[in-house]
Amino acid sequence: MAISLKNVRYFIAVAEAESITGATQSLNVSQSVVTESIKMLEADLGTALFTRHARGMVLTHAGHQFLRHAHQILAAVRNAQQAMTARPDTMVGRLNIGVTSLMTGYFLPYLLDRYRRMFPKVEVHVVEDQRDYIEHLLVNGELDVAVLIVSNLQNRQALEAETLVESPYRLWLPVNHPLLELGSISLQEIAGEPLITLKLDELEDVTTSSWRAAGLKPNISVRTSSVEAARSLVATSAGLSILPDVLYRPWSLDGDRLEVRSILEPMPTLEVGIAWRRGSRISEATRNFLLVAREHSRSHAR
Repeated sequence: MAISLKNVRYFIAVAEAESITGATQSLNVSQSVVTESIKMLEADLGTALFTRHARGMVLTHAGHQFLRHAHQILAAVRNAQQAMTARPDTMVGRLNIGVTSLMTGYFLPYLLDRYRRMFPKVEVHVVEDQRDYIEHLLVNGELDVAVLIVSNLQNRQALEAETLVESPYRLWLPVNHPLLELGSISLQEIAGEPLITLKLDELEDVTTSSWRAAGLKPNISVRTSSVEAARSLVATSAGLSILPDVLYRPWSLDGDRLEVRSILEPMPTLEVGIAWRRGSRISEATRNFLLVAREHSRSHAR
């Protein structure tokens, strides 16, 4: 037989009053109802919870153990009831989000749209800056959460981080490039080609380390901080580019097409995610943002 919440409540009242009579005063029910409730609970648990004396009821060892769980049961039920009655559209508060440039254009808008639709009364403030400064603001408590490339995080002792999207680096090429005939392309084969690099969110640092590890020097023709510019330059045969898949689109703004191919050498994986200060008290507004971010990530992974 399932244990009823009423029997749990009656048990706590008897344990606190140390008598059936005392419990009935707070419960406003008859002694026979409480007595029967305790008997049913003991039968369900298969053990005696009280030792009966002429002057009252004393908890047994099992009774003391169950009392701790009984309080947890009622607390869990109260929390569940509060959660069900709290409407997201009535929640208020303030959320301070840090974000790097790349995330502002390619990840944050979708998160903010979903969050604001669910929690329209929460005041949201966004700070865009370099990754190291965003980390500084998080550690100082000036930001609640940040959306950034967590694979580049430096202050991991002070920050918690969670990866939402993993994206490999691949080679972007125009549709008429002869290297497209190859299934995978080596850095040696790419080295002689003009390259477009992206000066954004430390992406260039990642590719530079890969070139250095291969003992090669890339032929960089254009450095840009615009993803759209990099896409258009590749599509119009100005050069090739090694960039993460999360940024790839098959068409430029002008409608020119581009392709991607895998690189033979091991390449780093870009990890986009969320970060917050380790050990800090997480506000309700922040907790809800984390939930929205995780759900957004799961929906795009399906």
